[in-house]
Amino acid sequence: METISGYEMIMCIIDSGFSEAVMDAAKEVGARGGTVIHARGTANKEAEQFFNISIQPDKEIVMILVPAEIKDAVLHALYRSAGLKTEGHGIAFSLPVDDVVGISSAPSTQPEEQKPEEKPADENKEEATSEDKNG
Repeated sequence: METISGYEMIMCIIDSGFSEAVMDAAKEVGARGGTVIHARGTANKEAEQFFNISIQPDKEIVMILVPAEIKDAVLHALYRSAGLKTEGHGIAFSLPVDDVVGISSAPSTQPEEQKPEEKPADENKEEATSEDKNG
C-alpha cells in the first residue's frame, strides 16, 4: 500500500552559529520549527577553491519538516538568508517523506469508507420540503 504524507524534509548545512538565521527565514514563510544537529565538515582545499570561500569545519545541520506546498518557499528563503554567498555559507536540499506520525495537522489517511457519510441528496430535499410545510 502506498502512503503519501504530503511533507518534505529540508536539510540545511551551515557554518556553526547560523542556525537561528535559518530558522527565522524558514518561519517567515510558514515553517513551524526544526531540529539543530552539531556537526563537523570534511571539505578539502579543492572544495574551498571551487566555491571560492574558506570552509569552516564546525557546522550545524538544521532539519525542518514542512508541508510539501511550502517547500520551495522555504528553500528560497534559506538560500537568501544563509546560502553559499552569505556568512553562513549554507546549502539546503529537500528529501521526500513517506509517512509522518506525531504531527497533529498531518493529512488524514482514513480510507474513504471510514469517513462520516453525508446524507443523500433525496433526504436533504425531504427535510427542506417538510420545513416549508411547517413554516
